[in-house]
Amino acid sequence: MIVDTNGLSAWADGAEAVRSALRRSTRPVIPAIVLGEYRYGIIKSNRFARYQDWLRRTLPLCAIHPVTEVTAEIYGRLRAELERRGTPLPLNDIWIAAIALELDLPLLSNDSDFDRIEGLVRIGFDDPRKKDHKPLPKA
Repeated sequence: MIVDTNGLSAWADGAEAVRSALRRSTRPVIPAIVLGEYRYGIIKSNRFARYQDWLRRTLPLCAIHPVTEVTAEIYGRLRAELERRGTPLPLNDIWIAAIALELDLPLLSNDSDFDRIEGLVRIGFDDPRKKDHKPLPKA
């Protein structure tokens, strides 16, 4: 399973829904783009040391996926298609989606913008950190 930045952040904060989803997965995959976004976020956080320590302990459990030539090819096609349809996404999200498609793995994310990408399977999760949190219905 690919972990998006909001999934990584919720995991760091102990969200049970994220931990549960990742237990059903093999080794979590963190795109290098997500790792960069997360590191940027924790640098700005007033809990930098806590998150840095969590990341140091967690990264060995994960695979970090770089941008490859295949990723770049998928990215180019996705970005062009999204622009053609008039539904562009943030550029980092297109890179993350390209990696998920390249590896043919679902994406753990609460960002519904990813639902616009054909062939991408997004797995949402309950995030009690959100003010407007409403638990997802039980399946």
